[in-house]
Amino acid sequence: MGLLDAVVGAMGGGGDGQPDLMRLVMALVQQAGGLEGLMAKLQQGGLADAAASWVSTGPNQAVSPAQLEGALGGDLLGNLARQFGMGQGDLAGQLSQMLPQAVDKLSPGGQLPSMGGGQDLGALLGSLLR
Repeated sequence: MGLLDAVVGAMGGGGDGQPDLMRLVMALVQQAGGLEGLMAKLQQGGLADAAASWVSTGPNQAVSPAQLEGALGGDLLGNLARQFGMGQGDLAGQLSQMLPQAVDKLSPGGQLPSMGGGQDLGALLGSLLR
């Protein structure tokens, strides 16, 4: 069992048939190569300003599901959609609502955290529930 699986289990995610948004975000972060990898994908996909607003201490800029699909690409979202048993458009819609808040919480003080030791990631993901 990986670290993210352990964190999800500890948070009680995903047992009601509806994909838990936390599980979606954590799976996205994991499949994107960590938070830094996710931020790089968003920047390369034309969402640099929006992603930067999520990390900064100011207001979070909204993104549409279509913008998120374009930035993250069909392969990544397709894999997640299959994993969670939902359509890619539905997945993008849910992520577009949760991702700005999640990245904001994962970047306290306007800084991306150093993920050198896996326990830091677990603590930061747990903070999303607060």
